[in-house]
Amino acid sequence: MLNHSGSPDLYTRRLHLRRYRPEDYIMMYRNWASDPEVAKYVNWGPHNSPAVTKELVSMWVEGYESSTVYRWGIEMAGELIGDISIVKWREEAESCEIGYCLCRRFWNQGLMIEALNRVITYLFETVGFHRISLCHDVENPASGRVMQKCGLRKEGVFRGAQRRKDGSWMDVAYYAILAEDRR
Repeated sequence: MLNHSGSPDLYTRRLHLRRYRPEDYIMMYRNWASDPEVAKYVNWGPHNSPAVTKELVSMWVEGYESSTVYRWGIEMAGELIGDISIVKWREEAESCEIGYCLCRRFWNQGLMIEALNRVITYLFETVGFHRISLCHDVENPASGRVMQKCGLRKEGVFRGAQRRKDGSWMDVAYYAILAEDRR
């Protein structure tokens, strides 16, 4: 049985993972939500105005009333630089799937590895998940390297599993880690 605990502040050596605040839409829009390169391999398109980001952040802030919402803004030195969250979960299977994105200026610095490792630890040790999975478009191998560096094992590639924003079909690589893998 899961011990739903919501999205408390989490810390790493360089990062503060925290709940979103209403005013965060400004940094989110500027740092990643409006960047076509950040949105290239995710299921949402770049935001065309700060108003779109403001509405989304407002919904996320309201969502924190539930202890089953797991969403953090990734902050470094007072600047919001990314997002990491559970995008879906199954209570009966004690499993969840995580999604993330990061401001392009901070790519290739090990920051997402740091954030993902911290979230995985929290979800296993505090919430009690048994299995955590992530997936990525095979055309984005950098995301797969983040997953591997966090101890996830590649379980396979589902051919033509999802549509890209341009309508083409993508092959999706799936990775997972079990609580026992961390012991």
